[in-house]
Amino acid sequence: MSNQTYLTKDGYERIMKELEELKTTERQKIAAAIAEAREKGDLSENAEYKAAKDEQGMLELKISQIETKLATARIIDESQIDTSQVSLLTTVRIKNVKTKKELQYTLVPEAESDLKAKKIASNSPVGQGLIGKKIGDVAEVHTPRGVIEFEILDITL
Repeated sequence: MSNQTYLTKDGYERIMKELEELKTTERQKIAAAIAEAREKGDLSENAEYKAAKDEQGMLELKISQIETKLATARIIDESQIDTSQVSLLTTVRIKNVKTKKELQYTLVPEAESDLKAKKIASNSPVGQGLIGKKIGDVAEVHTPRGVIEFEILDITL
């Protein structure tokens, strides 16, 4: 099902916390800004009021998007991960066949990707090229700069 969002338990909890923050603190801040702008008189020519209402609309859109993501979320049980092949939540050590440079990445759901932490989205070009490969396989990754070949050296959790 393409509408499903895959999340780890930690990722789900982090998004729930963000949603709660938006619904409470952020809504209160915007309501206060709207009330303050209303006190300044004529709303038809009040730029502060218009800006606060626009900000409120953006906040409500973000809340709606997060609620949709959580409604379609599927929590991944890390104890059920098979490390015989590259899959979601596995850490894979790879070697660029051309440059011989070794890299290590953990494949995560898109919502949890963080390149600085070496967590790449499973639906990214590199993630898609690695999924399903086993140790010793050579994965062809299609990038805007062309095809890059990576040899799978190790797969762990």
